[in-house]
Amino acid sequence: MKLTVILEPQEEGGFTVYVPSLPGCISQGETKAEALDNIKEAIELYLEPDINELMEYPGERLEVAI
Repeated sequence: MKLTVILEPQEEGGFTVYVPSLPGCISQGETKAEALDNIKEAIELYLEPDINELMEYPGERLEVAI
């Protein structure tokens, strides 16, 4: 999977990096390399499924013909 990231230098030093296609997926680092490593980890966590989403809904399963 390839995603576009935006790397922005900060006035106080370091870099902020974010993924436009993943709202809220933001990270930072002191160097470009560190910022890119950190955003890769942030992307993995962002895309990791939530355990609640994986749980089956309780209830009786029925098949319905239409």
